[in-house]
Amino acid sequence: MAQPVTSAPKRPAVTIIVAALMLFSMFFGAGNLIFPPMVGVSSGTNFWPAVLGFLAAGVLLPVLAVVAVSLSGRSVRDLGAHGGAWFGVVFSAMAYLAIGAFYALPRTGAVSMETAITPLLGWEGTAANGIFNAVFFLIALALSWKPNSIMDTLGKFLTPALVALLALLIILATTANPRNPGVPTEDYSSSPMVTGLFEGYNTMDAIAGLAFSIVIVGSLRSKGFKSTKSLMGGTITAALVAGGLLAAIYLGLAWLAQTLPNGQDYESGAVLLADSANMTMGTVGQAVFSTIVLLACMTTAVGLITACSAFFEMLVPKTTYRFWAVVFTALSILLAFQGLDTVLSVAVPFITFLYPPAITLIFITLLQPLVKKAVTFYWGYRLSLWVSVLWSALTVIADLGWASALEPMLNLSPGQALSLGWVVPTAIAFVVGAVIDALVRPAAE
Repeated sequence: MAQPVTSAPKRPAVTIIVAALMLFSMFFGAGNLIFPPMVGVSSGTNFWPAVLGFLAAGVLLPVLAVVAVSLSGRSVRDLGAHGGAWFGVVFSAMAYLAIGAFYALPRTGAVSMETAITPLLGWEGTAANGIFNAVFFLIALALSWKPNSIMDTLGKFLTPALVALLALLIILATTANPRNPGVPTEDYSSSPMVTGLFEGYNTMDAIAGLAFSIVIVGSLRSKGFKSTKSLMGGTITAALVAGGLLAAIYLGLAWLAQTLPNGQDYESGAVLLADSANMTMGTVGQAVFSTIVLLACMTTAVGLITACSAFFEMLVPKTTYRFWAVVFTALSILLAFQGLDTVLSVAVPFITFLYPPAITLIFITLLQPLVKKAVTFYWGYRLSLWVSVLWSALTVIADLGWASALEPMLNLSPGQALSLGWVVPTAIAFVVGAVIDALVRPAAE
């Protein structure tokens, strides 16, 4: 993707804030709207430990993903290359496909239809679903057609509207009704912080953070952040600001949920928020909530089309950004047309497979600068990544029922029932690799 560069960034602080708003909007899709209220109502009187756990995994981890890419290069491919050249290509391509065309991108259209349009207008059925998704994704394609303008499109226009509506809903709901936390549900009663941590983990935003980094880096470069130091500093600052805004909105939504009477009777955060909007704003409440959902999904769709297209243009140089943008838009319309259940059935195995190596990459990359005078990781990266990939693959195979004989072996690892069985084997592999590196590889000067 061509990146025209000015001689120096104009008003760098303002540019970074706009970039942060853009990053926030790309992270904040409909799923991010729905998770926090359910944490709020389910945690009851154990609100704070549960929410802090959620923020640790749902905000801190994605922010660290962006920081890790900024330290390693300009894309997740640069980061993945620590596992070997082929690993860098295959892992990064799978990450973009999983959170792009196969999951998050078509999900934005499917969720918009089911959560915003059908409740508001009553439209449903095959024809309505197809027409809406075609229109939705064509608008997203138009907004992402010029990648160098995406920071202005999202950061200056769509995101402020989204944040303003979210703030309106949160302020009205939290002031209209008293907070009345209930008794924590079973999981939140015994281990609220751990349960909240797992809910944040399940947002899977760490992979999105890896993918969106290419957009942040490209946008800042187009605005004049051309030196390595300024680009890295701008990217990290934008990630931290976006993370702070995410945390504030998540906290507000979780708090809001505890002001709704009988909140624990709800099984869906979407229905809970829709009812809260109706209670506080009357007949316009559903319209406000639907607009929030549409803006959240649209900003995420634009960000995903831009990120995925920029990456595959870089991966396959003879192709163009706009070619890939059209391809991903068409695939998204096709998958979203099939409905949300179909999208999830296709995507979940990919996401489950990719998350452990993604987290492994993030943490080792963040650790390397802290110990660079003592050891330069080579086998530390490779052994841990290979083990995390193998464990993930075996877990997905077992979960799909293709080899039930694997389950007894996998269950030997602590946390396997919570999808964290990969952690201990990966940590052991990293320690072994790091020891080898310390013995045979010179430290970075």
